[in-house]
Amino acid sequence: MPPFAFSKLFAALAMLPLSCSVLAQAADDPLTRPIASPYAEQWNRPQQPVRIHGDTYYVGVGGLSVVLIHTQAGLVLIDGALPQSVAAIRAHIEELGFRIEDIKFILNTEAHFDHSGGIAALARDSGAQVVASPLGAQALRAGRVLDEDPQAGEIDPMPAVENVREIADGETLSLGELTVTARHTPGHTPGSTSWTWVSCEDEARSDCLNVVFGASLTPVAADDFHYLGDERHADLTPAFRRVMQDFAKLPCDILISAHPDHSGADRKLAQRVMGVSPNPFVDAQACRDYAAKNEVKLDARIAKEKAKASEAGQVSQAPGAIRQ
Repeated sequence: MPPFAFSKLFAALAMLPLSCSVLAQAADDPLTRPIASPYAEQWNRPQQPVRIHGDTYYVGVGGLSVVLIHTQAGLVLIDGALPQSVAAIRAHIEELGFRIEDIKFILNTEAHFDHSGGIAALARDSGAQVVASPLGAQALRAGRVLDEDPQAGEIDPMPAVENVREIADGETLSLGELTVTARHTPGHTPGSTSWTWVSCEDEARSDCLNVVFGASLTPVAADDFHYLGDERHADLTPAFRRVMQDFAKLPCDILISAHPDHSGADRKLAQRVMGVSPNPFVDAQACRDYAAKNEVKLDARIAKEKAKASEAGQVSQAPGAIRQ
């Protein structure tokens, strides 16, 4: 072997520790460290990215919705799934021909790690402005759910997001030709927010449909949390029920739920990937069905709370409040 070949070999070997160190640091990115959950594998299962309609694309994983909206002025991303979902989301964005650096806004539905865990890394990598409701923003900045969250004590922390812009209920966000409206839908979390916009097939704004990215409306809660009310808060049931009823009235041609399987969007995604026609996502009844399904779950939750209160000999001390 010529002397210059040996020198190149030694130089390459000398670089190996540095290369391995860089790779190790990249692999140990604190913002994408996996969050353990019994549902993580199911949520993070592979999903082919697909165009839902017009300028709206699905770039999430199999069990957690993440949506990309293309505009002439840049991209809008909704939700960030798990920290361990970030690599797949990035790959999906690139597979569709877009660049993560062109994301201008990242909107959040709910500050639970399964929908927000990847936002810190995606915001860092894109330079995008994160937007959430005031209570959602508070939880994102803290990197944990709020104390008043129905699942407080049962939800793991997530990478905190330092710079979060707050958006009021009904406030709009504009980028290029796109206008997205924030719809506060508290109940599943105190800061839950659904997002609505109009998606069109082309620059001429033809074949436009109303799209709703719906936050979870499920009344899932820790065993010691009472929607009916206790010493910590008054009865939350009427407000949560109004949220569901208002959600049912939204202009809604297409619904994408935060968890695809909560609205049948998992089945629709599979059909869309296969090219099924007409577009399976177009369903003017979808938001009403989603709200009605969750209102039934709320009724079941309230019945369960009442039964437990009765068994424990609890009595109502004030309208809408159950106390020991």
